[in-house]
Amino acid sequence: MIPPPRFTDDVADLPTHKFGPSSLTWWGILGFMVIEGTFFALAFAAYFFLMGHEQGWPPEGRAAPNLLWGTLFTIVILLSEIPNTMIKKAASGRDVPAIRRLLPVMIVIGLVLGVIRGFEFNNLNCRWTDDAYSSIVWAILFLHTTHLITDWGDTVVLWFLMRTDLGWEGRRLVDTDENSLYWRYVWLLWIPVYLMVYWIPRL
Repeated sequence: MIPPPRFTDDVADLPTHKFGPSSLTWWGILGFMVIEGTFFALAFAAYFFLMGHEQGWPPEGRAAPNLLWGTLFTIVILLSEIPNTMIKKAASGRDVPAIRRLLPVMIVIGLVLGVIRGFEFNNLNCRWTDDAYSSIVWAILFLHTTHLITDWGDTVVLWFLMRTDLGWEGRRLVDTDENSLYWRYVWLLWIPVYLMVYWIPRL
């Protein structure tokens, strides 16, 4: 006969949320990053594989992408870490009013980056159907664009949520903190993409 369970400890006083590695959601985000990073690694490997099978990169007769829009995108996304860090600190400090003020800044930045990205695609000096070089350049830029759209959508939803009384809940503050962590992942991944799309063809 199986004895009935006995509970000897009172867990009522345990915290309902945690920041950083103590949070299961943090580990979920980390796993998500690893999965997405694998896709980027495969795309990067395909890029260098194709480059190794060409006489020139870009192929002869094709101009490298225009630097203006890619560089402008880089500047804006790096500067976006300033309000992003402020949001992360506000989340850990449970400063909900500051989060409510700063999340719209990140939303606007995301819109600006989306517009710039449109100009980037228009200034790659190639169409994705032209050749292997064009296809991989478009694919890598498109892959990063999905990151941009995903985080922007998440930030919009989070902003609406934080404007309600639910914004004061500890787990929502954890969500805000981890959204800021993911944005760091987005702009850190952009650095190798920027170098590959805009500078390697100029070497």
